[in-house]
Order: sequence, then structure tokens, then C-alpha cells
Amino acid sequence: MNPAPQAANARHARAATRDPRLREAADALAANRLAEAEQRLRAHLHAAPADVNAMRMLAEVAARLGRLDVAEDLLARALELAPGFRAARQNRAVVLQRNNKPAQALAELERLLADDPHNAGLRNLKAIVCSQLGEYDTAIAVYAGLLDEYPERATLWLSYGHALRIAGRSDESVAAYRRCIALERGFGEAWWSLANLKTLRFDATDIDAMRAELARGDLDEEHRLHFEFALGKALEDRADYAGSFRHYAAGNRLRRHAVPYDAAAATGRTRRAIATFTREFFAARAGWGCPAADPIFVVGLPRSGSTLVEQILSSHSAVEGTMELHEVIAMARSLRREAAAAGADTDYHAYLAARDAATLRALGEQYLAHTRVQRKSAAPFFIDKMPSNFEHVGLIHLMLPNARIVDVRRHPLACGFSVFKQHFARGQHFSYDLADIGHHYRDYVRLMAHFDAVLPGRVHRVIYERMVEDTEAEVRRLLAYCGLPFEAGCLRFFDSDRPVHTASSEQVRRPINRDGIDHWRHYDAWLAPMREALDEVLESWQTGAPAATA
Repeated sequence: MNPAPQAANARHARAATRDPRLREAADALAANRLAEAEQRLRAHLHAAPADVNAMRMLAEVAARLGRLDVAEDLLARALELAPGFRAARQNRAVVLQRNNKPAQALAELERLLADDPHNAGLRNLKAIVCSQLGEYDTAIAVYAGLLDEYPERATLWLSYGHALRIAGRSDESVAAYRRCIALERGFGEAWWSLANLKTLRFDATDIDAMRAELARGDLDEEHRLHFEFALGKALEDRADYAGSFRHYAAGNRLRRHAVPYDAAAATGRTRRAIATFTREFFAARAGWGCPAADPIFVVGLPRSGSTLVEQILSSHSAVEGTMELHEVIAMARSLRREAAAAGADTDYHAYLAARDAATLRALGEQYLAHTRVQRKSAAPFFIDKMPSNFEHVGLIHLMLPNARIVDVRRHPLACGFSVFKQHFARGQHFSYDLADIGHHYRDYVRLMAHFDAVLPGRVHRVIYERMVEDTEAEVRRLLAYCGLPFEAGCLRFFDSDRPVHTASSEQVRRPINRDGIDHWRHYDAWLAPMREALDEVLESWQTGAPAATA
């Protein structure tokens, strides 16, 4: 290893420990007193603007507060001043990975690994980043190498299992999850990962083991909620619907406590979007944005059939499937920050309305540039399947007016209950309460009905139940909307060996079937809160409610 970076890193570390002001800031940071740590660090940097240790610590504060762009900039500045500051470079790789910039994160990691190729932490992060980039063969190989060296690390077996599942190597993923459980029986996420395969059935021994873990008084809450969801799935498969629902409800209560959700605030955002994005608003901006037609956005709610539609489209020779891309969400978040800095509406809609044609075109070009790393083939079109992008249809249309937008919709109680029994790793805070799910579905239908009214024909709707009943007719309609000729391969989507990231990964590797259409009816007795929240949308869900009622 080159000794220079090590020596530089050591100098920075020694300097940090000698400075009492930084020790006080470090103590505040360790105690998670972020406001105090930030105040001390900013005061220190005002007096010593080139102190790279303080920059690194302030970047940690920013990252914990979710200000990832700020953390990136601070770490970049520290590395300009001290290129050999390895700890800052590793921090920057982590921040870039969290901020949905995997290609840049990988570049930093490769630079670090060149000097320290056996570093287990760096290799583990590389596997995570490669998974983000869709490079699963590399990720799997890295995990396998780590497991050769650290075969008793349960968390590594879990990550290895995830990568194998996405790559379609189901039997191997089950074996990896089972190995994780053998090492750590109380590892709730491993049990849920088995349940989340959807096609696996737990036996009586598994069920007894899960119940024994739940009976422990010292079981960590994070493990407990995973066990609740997993046991709910196990009992559902045995047709014990009352017992199953009790466990799903218990898991959701635990999760909702950790990630509270404000349904009224979400409805307010929907109303403001409807008020901003009028027919006249779009007419005044006709011809704006980037003219590229590459993306096909698949939107809707989770568990609506969007992965099925993605798999069908990606089976076409002109279309490449990618993954759930976070770029639009990241752009919306950035616009909110800009709006807040300008003292404007933090929902960003009013702020977006004031942008000119050049800015909107630049946003479209930025989207294409940032997502290019996910495109591995020469196919002219690619899919961005992020269901929650329905909230940003206005932004998508303004920056990419020629992109296709496909809205996938499923019966609200079928979709809503499927959401309720699904433990999402992140990003779906509405999903842990039946009434919140109903309100969210209602907001979604009303917003999409508004876009149908102000941009007629702009969005193509796929009703999941119709796709199941008459697959070929619906596939033909979908391809025609996308301007693509019919290809019989789209009807054999289950033959595709492409990686699939979502909870439907195993289901879309089988022929289409009616298994899930009416399954929710087994739980109908417990769905009253969702019914009440859905209101008139329960009857008008296929076409939507008038925008004026939103």
C-alpha cells in the first residue's frame, strides 16, 4: 500500500484529537446533539476555514440531518485540500451512495481499494453500490469473497441473499437466508426475506421458531416487526386469516410508530398540485422541456401490478428495464430545497411554475444524464418504474414532454391490503395504517384524474384486473401507446432473466394468473378504516373522481 495516504490520514486524525474545540464538537456529535455540533463546527471553520477534520465532522452532521448535497460539497472541499484524507473519501463514497449517485461512489471506492484491496468495509460498500448500478454478478462475487473470509457474519449472508434474489437465483437466495438464520435465529429480517419471496411456504417448525422469538421479552423492536410480518405471511398461507391479520396489524403498528405519517398534509400537497397544474398552465408551456422520448415512466401505487407491466415492456426488443430509479424524487427534493431557500412553497409546485423554458429543458437533460448509468444496452427506450412518481407527473411532463407515462391501477382494497401486509424497507410511510392507505389511494386517483382532464391522453392507464383477464389485448394497447410494434415475446415476460428488485420478483417469473385478484376478500371484515377513507373513490377508482372534489 502507498504509505502517503495513510500518513496524511494519521496527521489529520492526530490534529483532530489535539484540538479541544473539535473534541467538544465530536462529543456533541457522538451524543447526537446535532444542533450543538453544527454550531461549534461552523464557528470553528469560520476561524479555521481550511480545517479538513472539521469539514468531515460537519459533513457527518449534514448527512444525519438528510442534507446529503451539503455533505457531498463539504467532503469534496476537504479532499481538494487533503487528497490523501482516506476517511473523508470513504465518507464521501457513503454519502454519494445514499444520495443516489452510485457511479461516483464506485469511483471513490475503487480509488480507496487500489491502496487497500482487502478492506472488508470498502468491499461490502462496493457490493452495495454495484447492486445500485445493476451490476449483480459483480456484487454477488464480492459478497461471496467476503463470506469466504467471514463465514459467520449473518448480515453478510442476508445481503448475499438479497443480491441472489434480485438476480433470479431463488434457491441460492433461500439457502443464504437460511444460513443467516442458522447463525442468528432472532434475525427477523432474514425470516421476513424468506416470506417476501412470496413463493416460499413456511413449515410448522418455522412457525414454532418464529413464535418462540416473538415470545422473547428482550427481542429488539426492529427484529420483532419483521417477525410479525413474516408470521402474518406464514399464517395467511395456512388460511388462518384472523391470526394472520393480527400479526400484520402488530407489525404495522410497530413500523408506524417509527415512521409517522400525516395524511392531511399529503392531501394538501395534492390540492396544491391540482391548483398549479391547470390546462392553461400546460398550454402556456407547450414545446418546453427536453424533447427526448427515451423514458417510459411506470407509476401508480406499490403492489398494483407495476412490476408486471415493467416486465412485459422490458421483454420488448426496443425497451430496457432498469430498476426503481430515484432520480425524479431526488430532483423534486432538490427543487423543494431551492424553493425553501427562496422563501417559496416547499411543495415546489409554485416554485417550478416560475421556471423558464431553458431551466425545464436543463432538468430533462439532467434526468437523462443521471440515469444513463443504469442503461446497459442500446435499446432506444428504458423504463423508470418508481410508483410514487405519480406525485411528480407535472414535473415529468414539463421536463420530458415526449416521455411516456403509464399508470398501473388495481382495485383499491386489493391493492391497499397488499400494501398493508408488505413491509417496505423505506419510502412508503403511508403504508402502515389502513386509513392512511385509503387516503393515499384517494389522493392518487384524484390527482391522476386531474391530469386526465388537463392533459387528455397524456397518461396511459393499465387496469391490472383487465391485464389478467385479457393479457394480449391489454399488451397490444400498451405497446401502441408507447409507439412500439407488437412482439410476441411480451406475452412470455416470465421467460426474462433480467434482475427484478421488487417484492414481486418471484411472481413475475411465472405466467400471469388470477391468484391474487380476490384474495383480499378473506380480510374484508377488517378493512373498514380503508373503505371509509377511500370514500367515493371506492366506486370510481378506474376512472377517478372529479378534480374539483379533491
